[in-house]
Amino acid sequence: MLRVLVLVAISAIVVAGCGGRDTSAYNPTGTAACLTKKGFTGVTTDANKVGFIAAFAARGGLFAIPPGGGNTLTIAFAQNPKGAAATERAFTRHAPASLRPHISDVMESQRNAVLVWTVSPSSQLLSDALGCLTP
Repeated sequence: MLRVLVLVAISAIVVAGCGGRDTSAYNPTGTAACLTKKGFTGVTTDANKVGFIAAFAARGGLFAIPPGGGNTLTIAFAQNPKGAAATERAFTRHAPASLRPHISDVMESQRNAVLVWTVSPSSQLLSDALGCLTP
């Protein structure tokens, strides 16, 4: 009887780990609303405007212009952190050759989100963007 209970408990854990929606993954909708409140303009999740890689990300993409301009932000929302690593590789592979050695200056990842800026963001801009990532 104890063996059966142990097997049932293990099965329940495995099923719980394999199914269900990942509520810890970030999404573009809530993030877009927060960025707008923080003063970002041109915030869009329109696949035709977010760029090729972000448009094809599993959970979508986002494009925004930070307050004051002079920079842009693209966020690709992968399915999970493993997908984010693949998305980082895609951004790196398709970046101009002159940017590739410095891609880490303009690219940041958190969970399933990959943020790419046109120029290195200030610490405040980066903090605002990361703080707006919402599940």
